Amino acid sequence: MPFDFLKRKDKPTGEAAPSPTAAGAAPRGPGIAFDGLTEEWRLVGVMQLDGRLSDALNRREAIPISDVSWAPVDGSEPFTEVPGLKSIDPYDLIVVLAGAASLPPLTDEEKVAHKIHKISYDVALEVPPFRVIGTVYLYPGSEPERLLDRATEMFLPVTDAVAFLDDRRISAEEVDTVMVNRFYLRGVTQVDKRTGEPHQRMPGSPLGGVSWQDRSG
Repeated sequence: MPFDFLKRKDKPTGEAAPSPTAAGAAPRGPGIAFDGLTEEWRLVGVMQLDGRLSDALNRREAIPISDVSWAPVDGSEPFTEVPGLKSIDPYDLIVVLAGAASLPPLTDEEKVAHKIHKISYDVALEVPPFRVIGTVYLYPGSEPERLLDRATEMFLPVTDAVAFLDDRRISAEEVDTVMVNRFYLRGVTQVDKRTGEPHQRMPGSPLGGVSWQDRSG
């Protein structure tokens, strides 16, 4: 099969990137399970990584991959093996579904710094044809809508996340983090994570403290 099958017909402008290479990438680092989504395809396999998945994706370099199978993202056909595909370019991935095994646990110092320096927002992210609902952590003064701005980091981690294609959930229960390619991000809405719908403003004035309205306002 041709190895340009991952290419989107219309890629976001302003960022050039080659298509995935089919050979010549030697494995490096330990293997972790990989589950990535393009506009039309779902690929599963084993990525050879050094360090964190997010760091590897944000380097924007081809990542060695093995034992690859693929299927249409809508589930209309079963997975078939793609033995010739030896690496993948992160640019071609819209969403990467990550289980706990692919994300090294934070140290105690990192957990403390995470809580002190960042604010959590429950959001719905529109990355056509997908919708991701979960929590993002941003530094004070950074509103969720600013995620649409150009950024140095290509992939944004969304925790406690669920990914949908139309109204169908496509992320497994064990997936707790979804890596979203910001180049494909088209909409950001603060939502009630239980329903996936925007918060409804209540009549009257707040009684005090910081509310979601203060943070979105």
